[in-house]
Amino acid sequence: MTGFPDTVQFTGLNVPVRIEASVRDLEVEGTIPPEINGAFFRAVPDPAHPPMFEDDVALNHDGMIARFLFENGAVDYDIKYVETARYKAEKQARRALFGRYRNPFTDDPSVAGVDRTVANTTPIWHAGRLFMTKEDGRAYEVNPHTLETAGSWDYHGALRSQTMTAHARIDPDTGEMFFFGYEAGGLCTRDVAYCIADKDGNLVSEQWFQNPYVSAMHDFAITGKYAVFPVFPTTADLDRLKAGGAHWAHQQELESWVGILPRHGKVEEMRWFKGPKGVSAFHIMNAYDDGDLVHLDLCLSDTNAFPFMREAGGLNIAQQAIGGGLIRWTFDMAKEGDGFDIRPLGPPGDMPRIPDAQQGRPYNHAWYLSINPQGFPPLEGGPVGTAFNCLFRIELGNGRLEMMPLDRDMAINEPVHIPAEDPHHEGWLMFVVDRKIADEQKSEIWIVDAGEVAKGPIAKVKVPLRLRAQVHGWWVPARELARSKLK
Repeated sequence: MTGFPDTVQFTGLNVPVRIEASVRDLEVEGTIPPEINGAFFRAVPDPAHPPMFEDDVALNHDGMIARFLFENGAVDYDIKYVETARYKAEKQARRALFGRYRNPFTDDPSVAGVDRTVANTTPIWHAGRLFMTKEDGRAYEVNPHTLETAGSWDYHGALRSQTMTAHARIDPDTGEMFFFGYEAGGLCTRDVAYCIADKDGNLVSEQWFQNPYVSAMHDFAITGKYAVFPVFPTTADLDRLKAGGAHWAHQQELESWVGILPRHGKVEEMRWFKGPKGVSAFHIMNAYDDGDLVHLDLCLSDTNAFPFMREAGGLNIAQQAIGGGLIRWTFDMAKEGDGFDIRPLGPPGDMPRIPDAQQGRPYNHAWYLSINPQGFPPLEGGPVGTAFNCLFRIELGNGRLEMMPLDRDMAINEPVHIPAEDPHHEGWLMFVVDRKIADEQKSEIWIVDAGEVAKGPIAKVKVPLRLRAQVHGWWVPARELARSKLK
């Protein structure tokens, strides 16, 4: 194509920006709490070139790493492309060379064998290193100070898996990072690699197991004792790819599965539980164990949230017709059988956030995004094509829900949580809010008291450039930045 398509993946909040920029001393409205010093990193898909196919999707767009740097009340903004092998090949050619989303059989022959990942989903900080990840390949390391790309990351040659999840889990006490890669052995394989990196960033364990079927395993969870792998029926098929078709197609008639194994155990100890047919969840709120019970809290929907994945499976379901909610699945590891209990916790939503210190632990409150059912129609934008317009704070014990709704023509991106020094204070949430004004888009960083979200922002940071919707973000405190491996 010679121009960008007139589709929801390239219009509204998804209009390509394609600008690498550096802006110092952004305008601040209100007062930034003095404890907020560090960097808010964002993974931003933004296509550097018009796509090869009109039905291209935002998940296929080049990754950009954005950073808002907070230093004693001052805020700077920087954004750069992640210089993946794919990005560099297309930059040299000045056009798109890679075809449909996760389908190498549709690529220009000149890039056969070139790493296809766009590293556009999640910035991950661990052991002094910043990674940009996307689950179809290995991570790319990025210098947190300059945002320059250091290169593909394979743990100094130790990692055998060809892929790495965009959702790693870091134990708050041990500092270990747990992660996995699906299609670990290659395209459309059932191989899953379960990996552990120690607190110093050394890969200390990599074990492989087989999935019930090839599934889009976007997220997983850890508890104090277990690793938990949900498997949902959005499946891949090699023959379909060879015919030029979609990588993912949702199969509503297939059961979901959950695999649970001791987190430092052997994959041979994996126990599988059979779940409802056709359901889907891309993001997990948290998981924890309580004696023999394992609780898994996830943002569940009754079908896949991505229209292009539903359509590839022959499903004609409107976005507003999808049901779901924040759901708890509870597994009794002392009982035989493959069943488990299901209990609703809260209304539908996604992009959940908990304090990092409660990862894999019992917890009593959390936050997630949703579409306000009593509010204004949501804006078009983001990877799914529909943006969120409210923030929930939920108390898990009693179900109490507090909401921060947005005004008309506003959208909210996934928040990061910043802890407070006072253990009795819930800390702060930080996120980007986009506002559509006529044919223009304005963006701001909002800082909200995490315990009183209904009061709205205590500070806003004005961004002089239009921002494209992020996928995920990560907060890195200043003391951690100072210990980075790359200077």
